[in-house]
Amino acid sequence: MNLEQKIADLCGKAKAASYSLAQSPLSKRNNALGFLAEKLVSGDVMRRIIEANEIDLEAARGSISDVMLDRLRLDETRIKNIAAALVKIISLADPLGSGDVWTRPNGMVIRRVRVPLGVVGMIYESRPNVTVDSAALCIKSGNAVVLRGGKEALNSNAVLADLTKLALSEAGLDADCVQFIGDTSRESANILMRRRGKIDVLIPRGGASLIRSVAENASVPVIETGVGNCHIFADESADFEAAANVILKSKTRASVCNSVETILIAEKIHGDFLPVMKRRLDELNVEIRGCAKTCAVLGPAAAKMATEEDYCTEYNDYILSVKVVAGLDEAVAHINKYGTRHSEAILTRDIKNAREFQGRVDAAAVYANVSTRFTDGEEFGFGAEIGISTSMLHARGPVGLPELTTVKYLIDGDNLVR
Repeated sequence: MNLEQKIADLCGKAKAASYSLAQSPLSKRNNALGFLAEKLVSGDVMRRIIEANEIDLEAARGSISDVMLDRLRLDETRIKNIAAALVKIISLADPLGSGDVWTRPNGMVIRRVRVPLGVVGMIYESRPNVTVDSAALCIKSGNAVVLRGGKEALNSNAVLADLTKLALSEAGLDADCVQFIGDTSRESANILMRRRGKIDVLIPRGGASLIRSVAENASVPVIETGVGNCHIFADESADFEAAANVILKSKTRASVCNSVETILIAEKIHGDFLPVMKRRLDELNVEIRGCAKTCAVLGPAAAKMATEEDYCTEYNDYILSVKVVAGLDEAVAHINKYGTRHSEAILTRDIKNAREFQGRVDAAAVYANVSTRFTDGEEFGFGAEIGISTSMLHARGPVGLPELTTVKYLIDGDNLVR
């Protein structure tokens, strides 16, 4: 059987199983997540996951950066955190069945109810926790899911997918609701993108090249997620020590999409603020690539000259581009030009500036005096997220349970005709 037929069969099984999952009681869906959470933290299973992850880490060493290796790593604490996220998802309300009811003058009763999307296709890169988060959110929202992870996490993902299928079976649900594609070639991704009729929505989660490839080539509807060229603007009223701390903490985990990549500094404070910020960033050995005014203040030993490409780049590393701007207008213009509509922030003591910034910046999440790192499903109270949507469709920001549903109209009447 060739690869295209294998993937077609997996998608077909997921589609067939999706109908029963959509009608399943909440108790069974929650039980499946509970069984999975218990399995993850049991000693033998946890050792099995860590052993598989060690194989992935060993294979990836030397081919990806240390920052990306950290993104791939699973240890006891991270596995327990994945299980804790499952427990939080269980505690959330059922996203299915709620809605509105109204009656028309002719007596026709219309109900608009929340229903699953159907089958969600996931194409993602090196973070194995995405396997569990995605499957869990899909199961809770009544969606089947087809998972196609990256090569770096192949062994970790396979173990986690197997455990999820086992938990589904133990809960009395069809294990075919979760399908895992073990082939990590570009061809497998391209085949999945073309499974129109079997895949109802495709969600890519990873770097810019992956998102672009899916958006340009898929024949299935796509929710774009992930690319995070995030900015923080320190205006002329910013508290120096507090602002420097927020910037530092927004870069502490550099491999994630809500990590800050560019700092914009109001010209009125740049001479005094830049050395304060630099001292804090030295705690992480962050490389600074700055504009001419930044380099003039910090000197050539502390800052390299930034290029146009730097301001367009999601580094996923301990690198920051820095630019001195005249004020709020230039900061907003820069962000709307170079940003990826993910997460942007202003550090200010001027409430008028904060509200103007939040109103004018085009992004899924716009913060005032808050780190960009809070764009996260758990931090927003969603338990987890399947990705951070940067699109303008029904799903924007952290994609949780409500965003994995659509509506269905149920209409009753007494032999009505039009």
